[in-house]
Amino acid sequence: MKIPAIKHIVENHTLHQLVQAEEALLDERPIDFEIPGDDEGEKLTHIFAAIFILNHMEDHKTDFTTALREYTKKVRASIS
Repeated sequence: MKIPAIKHIVENHTLHQLVQAEEALLDERPIDFEIPGDDEGEKLTHIFAAIFILNHMEDHKTDFTTALREYTKKVRASIS
């Protein structure tokens, strides 16, 4: 997971585009735009993170940094 890649995705794509990209990756279809990542797994991780962050920003009227912190808390909790 690379924070600059997630930030780039959040700043340049809509939630709708990201959901479509997620579906395409899961169905092993090409994505209509470039997602940063070394492989499909990392790209999917970046998409999941960006979707969470965009939803959190909208639901809680927060900025990117606050939403990113919430996402990283969830990741840390899931691996500990």
